Amino acid sequence: MAPRRSVLTLIAAYLGLFIGLVDANAVNLPLPAIGERLGGGVTGAQWTIDAYNVTFAALLLTSGSLGDRFSRRRVLRIGLVAFAAASAACALAPSLTWLLVARATQGLGAAMMLPQGLAVAAAAFPDPRGRARATPAWAMAAAGSTALGPLLGGALAETVGWRWIFWVNVPVCVLALAASATHLPDSRDPDAARLDLPAQCLAILTLGATTLVLVEGHDWRWQQTTLVSATAVAAFVTFLAAQRRSPRPMLPLDLFGSRQLVGALVATFTMTFGIYGLLLVNSFAFQQLRGASALTTAVWFLPMAVVYLVVIPVANMLARRSGPRLPMAVGLVLMAAGSLLYAAAGPHAAIGWLELSFVLAGTGLTLTTGPAVTLAMAAIPVRRAGMAAGVVNLSRLLGITHPDARARTDHREGVMSCVTRKSWPRPPSWTSRRWPRCSPIRPAARCCSRSTTAAPCLPGFWQRKRGSAAPRPVAIWPR
Repeated sequence: MAPRRSVLTLIAAYLGLFIGLVDANAVNLPLPAIGERLGGGVTGAQWTIDAYNVTFAALLLTSGSLGDRFSRRRVLRIGLVAFAAASAACALAPSLTWLLVARATQGLGAAMMLPQGLAVAAAAFPDPRGRARATPAWAMAAAGSTALGPLLGGALAETVGWRWIFWVNVPVCVLALAASATHLPDSRDPDAARLDLPAQCLAILTLGATTLVLVEGHDWRWQQTTLVSATAVAAFVTFLAAQRRSPRPMLPLDLFGSRQLVGALVATFTMTFGIYGLLLVNSFAFQQLRGASALTTAVWFLPMAVVYLVVIPVANMLARRSGPRLPMAVGLVLMAAGSLLYAAAGPHAAIGWLELSFVLAGTGLTLTTGPAVTLAMAAIPVRRAGMAAGVVNLSRLLGITHPDARARTDHREGVMSCVTRKSWPRPPSWTSRRWPRCSPIRPAARCCSRSTTAAPCLPGFWQRKRGSAAPRPVAIWPR
C-alpha cells in the first residue's frame, strides 16, 4: 500500500475512535455546569459518565463479533450514524433523564465504532511491518483524544456552553463517514460465529448490576446491595459456563491461555484505572475547591497533552528496540508515582507539584498505551481482529467504569462536602505522614498507585514472575 494511501486509511479507520474517546474525556470538565443546569447532584454526574461507559463496555464484544461476521466497515458506519444522532440528542437534552438516555445511545455508537477501526487496520496491514505502523497510530489517536478531550471540553464549556461539546461530534462523524466510503477497505472473517444473544444478555446484566452496586450501593440497605451483587456474580458465572460449553462462543476463553494477551490486558486495565481517576477528580477539585473556571482547568491539563505528543515517538522507539514489556512496566510505575505525588500534595498544593504529577501520569500512559495494544494484537490471529479489538477496548472500559467507580464516588462526595464547608482540610505540617482526615483524594489515589505498580509484577506480564512492593505514600512535598 502506498504511503499516502496508508496514512489516509489509518485516518479513516481511527477517526471514529478519536471522536469517541474525545467525547468521553471532554464531558468531565463541564460536569459541574451540567449539574447546575439539569440537576442530579453527584450521583447524576456519576451516571452522566457511566451511562456512556456501561453501554460502551457491555456491547464491545458483540459489536466486534458483528464486524467479524458481516462487515467491519458497515458496522463502523452504523456506529458513526448512531453516535452522531445521540450527540445531537445530548446537545438538545432538556432534562437529566433525556441526557442519560442519549449518553447510553452514544455508548452504543461508540461500541460499534471502536473495535472496527482497529480490526480494519489490522486486516489492511497484516504483515509485521504494517502492524508496526498501524498500532502506534492507534496509540497516538487514543492518547491524543485523552489529551484533547479536557482541553476541548473546558474551552467549549467556558466560551459557548457545554452543549457544544456534543454538537461538535456531528460534523466529525460526517467527515468520518465520508472518509470510510473512499479510503477504508472492507474486511470480515468468513469463519466468524453467529451472534450469541443469551451470552450478550448475561454480559450486559453482569456489567450493569456491578456498576449499579458500585455507584449507588452506598445509599442502599445491605439486603439490596447483597441481592444486586449476587445477581452480578450469578450472571458472570453463568456467562463463563455458557462460553465454556458453547462450540462457537461469543468470547472464546482459550484466548486467555496466552500469557502475552493477559499481560497486555492487565496493563491496559490498570493504566485506565489510574489516569481517569486523576482526570475526573481534578475536573471537580480544580473548579470547586480552587475556584478555577472550566477553561483554566483545561489549561492546567495542557502539560499532560504536550507530554503525549513528545513521548509517543520515544515510546515507539523503545518498543521497537526492547520489546513492548519494558516501556509498559516503566509507564505503569510512572503512573503510580504521579498518583502518589498528587495524593501527597492535595489539590491546594502549589500548581507546580500538581503539574508534575500530571506529567508523570501522562508519560506513563503514553509509554503503556501503544506497546500494550501491540502485545495484545500480536497474540491473536488476524482473522479474529474484531474480537481482539473488542477485548482490548473492553479492558480499557472496565478500568474506567468498574474498579474505580466507588473510588470516584468517594472522591466527588468528599470534594462536595469540602465545598459545602468552603474549605479543604490541611495537615498541620506538610512534612507530616498523616493524610488529611476527610481527603477525597486518598482512597482512589492509593488504589490507583497500588494497582499500577502491581501490574508489571504479574506472571502474565513478564516471561518470569517478579515481585515488588508499591511505595508507601508520604506527604513530603512543600507548598
